[in-house]
Amino acid sequence: MTDAILFPGQGAQSVGMGKAWADHSDAARDVFDRANEALGFDLKTACWSGDEDINRTDLAQPGIFTASAACMAGLDELGQAPDGVRVAAGLSLGEYTALWWAGVLEFEDGVRLVRLRGEAMQEASEACPSGMVSLVGAELAQAEALAELGSQHGICAVANRNAPGQIVLSGELAALDAVEAAASDHGARRAIRLSVAGGFHSECMRPAAERLAAALAEVKLSAPRVPVVSNVTARPVSGPDEVRELLAKQVCAPVLWEESVRWMLGEGYSQFLEPSPGKVLGGIMRKIDRDAVCASADEPAVDEEVQAS
Repeated sequence: MTDAILFPGQGAQSVGMGKAWADHSDAARDVFDRANEALGFDLKTACWSGDEDINRTDLAQPGIFTASAACMAGLDELGQAPDGVRVAAGLSLGEYTALWWAGVLEFEDGVRLVRLRGEAMQEASEACPSGMVSLVGAELAQAEALAELGSQHGICAVANRNAPGQIVLSGELAALDAVEAAASDHGARRAIRLSVAGGFHSECMRPAAERLAAALAEVKLSAPRVPVVSNVTARPVSGPDEVRELLAKQVCAPVLWEESVRWMLGEGYSQFLEPSPGKVLGGIMRKIDRDAVCASADEPAVDEEVQAS
């Protein structure tokens, strides 16, 4: 039995994501075709051919969303759909996939929203040269001290609270330079500059948040059929109005992933499933609670049950 589904976010992308599911499932392949039609370009080829840079924010976000949706459609068609799911969550972008799966968003609205979100974040990144730094081995107090130091040189803030010893800062380039120079003095084992377009989940993304809020106001949303945990509050959303508010806030607010997972564990959820693409969230789960089980559905298990990650 699966208690909860955890949908991956940006960083899980890879060339070929979702293709194995589309090769084994007509329903999964149809999801990619619907994405192509909704977006007006060939997302399927962009994800599978390697001819375009799938790490680009405006391609990675709709690509990951579609690959995860295709995986869920494929699981259903192959008779491997998870049983007894009582809650869903997603890391950053993955929250949109969780909301789609929970019936809050129609698929076409969701893929168009995440494409717009990716474009808006890419544009904000180009307008405000910025980035992200992963602090390995730093606790929250140490990360916050480094963010305060960095903010003396520009925008700098805690962006992702992923797991113990895995915290990400986001901000303008001069601020991140200062953080890297001082990281070891503040207790971090390493400071790793991430290969991302800009300073996501910080005030660098304010123009993107405003553009997304306007788009969300025009999209029809429904009440979730299972609770969906928000990255902003680490608690389930209450309904469409709160979904709109929190998705707009999420672009600039820190991702409270560790808190979200700990809330689910505290509610008794301990059997998790991570759909395609990748196995990033399973790795993070092991840092949060080694006793929790996070199974991977990165590829179809045609002749056997989905394997544990």
